[in-house]
Amino acid sequence: MARTPSVADDDIFDLRLARSAPDLWPMLEALYGHRAEYGAFREALLKAMRKAWKDRAPDLKRLDLKRDLEPDWFQRSDMAGYVFYIDRFAGTLSKVLEKLDYLEELGITYVHFMPCLKPRPGDSDGGYSVMDYRAINPAYGTMTEFEAVTEELRKRGISVCIDLVLNHTAKEHVWAKKAVKGDAKYQDYYLMFDTPDLPKRYEETLVEVFPDNAPGNFTHYPDFGKWVWTTFNEHQWDLNWANPQVFLEIAEIMLFLANRGVDVLRLDAVAFMWKRMGTRCQSEPEVHMLLQALRAVCRIACPAVLHLEEAIVAPAEMLPYLGRGKHDGKEGNLAYHNSLMVQFWSALATRDTRLMTHVMGTHFPDRLTNATYATYIRCHDDIGWAVTDEDAAVLHLSGPAHRAFLSDFYDGTFPGSFARGALFQENPATGDKRISGSFASLAGLERALAEGDAAGVDLAVQRILMGHAMIAAFGGIPLIYMGDELALLNDYSYRDVPEHAHDSRWLHRPRMDWALAEGRHEGDGPSARVWRGVRHVLARRRAVPALHGGVPVRIVACDAPQVFAFRREAPTGVVLCLFNFSESWVHLPEAWVRAQGVGAMHDALSDAPVEVHHGNIALPPYARAWLI
Repeated sequence: MARTPSVADDDIFDLRLARSAPDLWPMLEALYGHRAEYGAFREALLKAMRKAWKDRAPDLKRLDLKRDLEPDWFQRSDMAGYVFYIDRFAGTLSKVLEKLDYLEELGITYVHFMPCLKPRPGDSDGGYSVMDYRAINPAYGTMTEFEAVTEELRKRGISVCIDLVLNHTAKEHVWAKKAVKGDAKYQDYYLMFDTPDLPKRYEETLVEVFPDNAPGNFTHYPDFGKWVWTTFNEHQWDLNWANPQVFLEIAEIMLFLANRGVDVLRLDAVAFMWKRMGTRCQSEPEVHMLLQALRAVCRIACPAVLHLEEAIVAPAEMLPYLGRGKHDGKEGNLAYHNSLMVQFWSALATRDTRLMTHVMGTHFPDRLTNATYATYIRCHDDIGWAVTDEDAAVLHLSGPAHRAFLSDFYDGTFPGSFARGALFQENPATGDKRISGSFASLAGLERALAEGDAAGVDLAVQRILMGHAMIAAFGGIPLIYMGDELALLNDYSYRDVPEHAHDSRWLHRPRMDWALAEGRHEGDGPSARVWRGVRHVLARRRAVPALHGGVPVRIVACDAPQVFAFRREAPTGVVLCLFNFSESWVHLPEAWVRAQGVGAMHDALSDAPVEVHHGNIALPPYARAWLI
């Protein structure tokens, strides 16, 4: 129901419009100013923003003001995220409320509901094939229930993130249905062609995302005589972002979701939004113009809302999603630190962090403007080995050989591997072999348990805790993927589900084991040890303000190749973070540690003093330390 605005409300809107207009209109002018309908489009967008602001609930407007006054709220060390599928975590939205004590006890202040908007029936690419952006998946509940859940989470200080797929809709979306019936307006919402000539020309430079089960980037529909751009799957039709009406529609959806209580919009598949002949049609300059404009829309009408931009690409391509050049500080607030994740697994397999040190120290700035990273070790997706040939060559490695080694190591076939995973989308033509698997299984717990190897179980637990300590210290918002805090193993039952059997990513999408969670406070089993360890890591993170996402991160080369080191250079002093990626003890000279700025020789992670032995400090296998 619309609310009667006050003069103050109108004034606040106008002030925010004036603040962000320079970030909005020039982008839209450059994208759409040549079109005859640009003036009407601009007026419609302004009207939509005003309406969304007037309809916004009072408590959300108060949150807007609070976050405007505390713009670093999402960079603080008390932020910690938890990512889950609603049905696999709790069953339904309303039942999520029953699990909030569990999340609070763990130290969570941010939850990501994996795709929860209404998907197409059957195979929906894990929920990313959306047929209605204004409705909740009926299997989870209703939009009314969603609002009740976000309100309760807001009261507890927990922010809510949901997915908004920008590149495509399901072919069952109402826009697509109208396009199929011949409505020219809606056909222009998508990329449709009357003949295969242009699709064939585009295909010459495009890559296949799912070559195994969705080869090619176009689908022919004889029943209505069109070739449709389908980058991901046949049922996911790419939107035509060159049409300003698409921008308007998505902006209105974005504001609608913000007014339902969403704090973070995870903008999915953003790299693919703009098409240009002769390119990969990924990360084109117009993509960043679109994303800056969408961000400005939120800053005007719902400034409490952040944008997390999903771009799993190489560092040089990823950083612009957090703002570069004219977009600096004006685009995404969050982006996944895919490189940190990839390098974690690479160093874990090789017991050598030199490639990690090179990549992290060479390709990333020490801080970002009005933005930070979402750091993670595992997620719902596969692991693609984003190690370039050039970076590998610096360490005298073959890029193709190293990537192949990592796939063999983590599918468990490499001799001596501790991991158990599965291949995903193997491409014989390129040699690309991605990996599926849960954190615990890839870290060695599944194999060690199966072999009755108690020492192997302990090493796997230490690997898991080291990973969580690393993402907690690096800066940004550490994201825990559901079940990782309990060391859940691979779930092979996906093979018995027809919609999932072709997709090995369901291997690491298990249902939450609440019986296992019941024993988290006691016992020495790996699940209880990991849960208590992760809770401790997050508690210590909260206690160390120097881990704020805006504090510079400087990668430090260490003489011991097993150790990954970085400094958090806070005004209050340095925090030197050390991680031993091997099963062996490592000794570091006290003089080297002190030269990095460590004075007190106190470990903020264990909250205990660090002993020096004969001029050295000793790091046990898979040790993690935050020295102050």
